[in-house]
Amino acid sequence: MTEAPLNYEASAGVTNLQISRTLPSEVVQCLENARFLHLATCTSLRPHVSLMNHTYLPSTPWSPHPTIIMTTNPSSKKTQNLLENPNVSLLVHDWVSHRPPTGNRASSPPRNTGGRSSLAEMLIGLNTSAISSISATINGEARVVERGGEEEKWLKERHLENCVFLGEEGVRAGEGDGGRVFVEGEEVRVVSVKVGDGRVSDWKGAVRDWILSDEGEGQNGVESQTLLNGVH
Repeated sequence: MTEAPLNYEASAGVTNLQISRTLPSEVVQCLENARFLHLATCTSLRPHVSLMNHTYLPSTPWSPHPTIIMTTNPSSKKTQNLLENPNVSLLVHDWVSHRPPTGNRASSPPRNTGGRSSLAEMLIGLNTSAISSISATINGEARVVERGGEEEKWLKERHLENCVFLGEEGVRAGEGDGGRVFVEGEEVRVVSVKVGDGRVSDWKGAVRDWILSDEGEGQNGVESQTLLNGVH
């Protein structure tokens, strides 16, 4: 079984930078397939992280740039933070949500399989690396969309279409209905994040930076170039 490394590629500076007009395909796939992402905001040197539903849009009628949509309570900590500091970071990944059993942890009690079949045991014991690939850090500029306008209405509709599909899945219908109430609530504000740059890390420890630019495709390893959010 291939094991994940305990050390990773040096990445304090720009690493394997790629410049493109569009997001890397694996980042798009992560954004489209992942149900949640982590939103990091910061003010007065105090960071804050929130788990968020999201919707990825390659562009909108109001912006030609890749955009990520979320909704938030106007009285939340994250809303207060991004109003003071619109620079945000997002983390999204395609990893499974649980650690596979190892069988060699002294602190772990013996598992009761309850008559579980050998096939089920094999599936549970699958190497996580075989069904996971990358994590993507995305830096962008957040904006609370003006209340009551056509842009807010349009973005909220797209977000609702994307996030409330669980209502059609029977046993989890209640969860979807709850999402609808949250997205459609009168006090909910729509947050639009214009994507600027980011970093892709794989389970082997390899790192690749990317930046969106209208200048065209290519690569640039210039260390002095400053990316969004102050990444050098």
